[in-house]
Amino acid sequence: MLDVRRLRLLCDLSRLGTIAAVAAAHTYTPSAVSQQLSALEREAGVPLLERTGRRVVLTAAGRLLVQHGETVLAALERTDAALAAARTGLSGELRIGAFPSAIRTLLAPALVTLGERHAALDLLLTELDPTDVPAALLDRRLDVGLVQDYDVVPTDTDPGLDSVPLLDEAVHLAVPLQATGLRNLRDLSEAGWILASPGTLCHTAAVRLCGSAGFTPRARHRVDDFGTVLALVAAGQGVALVPQLAADQLPAGVRLLPLPTRRRTRVAFRQGAAAHPAVAAFVAALPPA
Repeated sequence: MLDVRRLRLLCDLSRLGTIAAVAAAHTYTPSAVSQQLSALEREAGVPLLERTGRRVVLTAAGRLLVQHGETVLAALERTDAALAAARTGLSGELRIGAFPSAIRTLLAPALVTLGERHAALDLLLTELDPTDVPAALLDRRLDVGLVQDYDVVPTDTDPGLDSVPLLDEAVHLAVPLQATGLRNLRDLSEAGWILASPGTLCHTAAVRLCGSAGFTPRARHRVDDFGTVLALVAAGQGVALVPQLAADQLPAGVRLLPLPTRRRTRVAFRQGAAAHPAVAAFVAALPPA
């Protein structure tokens, strides 16, 4: 019989790529992870890993076991959801990950609704960039989280996650009110830009959009909070990419130009967890897509 905890480690190795990364995700030592994977190989009766230089890669049998392992882990999630549904009332913790503008506009009312409906459910909210949410879900640091993609930054769905749509919104170019004669991105190839931190989805979207217009944006400021971004635009400090969700409180001195791209937000959770009462309650409390 295969040990499901070791099977989870193998699936994490397939996702994360290195034993060191798996160890960090589980707060184990790399040696402990290696020992557990060796034990899984003995249970399976076939080699699951092979060394290529200093790296460890999955064999064909290892990749096959990962495919079946994802199915097993999803079944365990469904089992946990079924047991939770058999209990009376919702209690315990629901760990939520979301980006700041969604927390302010979408999640705050939903959290109030959940708190009123399920007083024994503890809601733990963590501010996270959408790029960090999938790993936090798969590492079991979150139960639900908001993920995103832009037309210019499509994202692959992780096989261990499911999701439901939440929001499909326009994306604008925020420019100072006094800036005239601007019609499209190409008119801003020499402008100073207010960009998000490198590695965030918003930063990648801005760079790719500008690249499609034939230039690389020159960063004058790097700011992740859209309220601050819009204040800097109003002060004439640069231009910025702003999704509709962040433009609900537009300061004086800023005007928006439409861009040919959209941003989509989805509620993600581990595969098999959709029927968990706490996850279902969270999704139900959000505004309809």
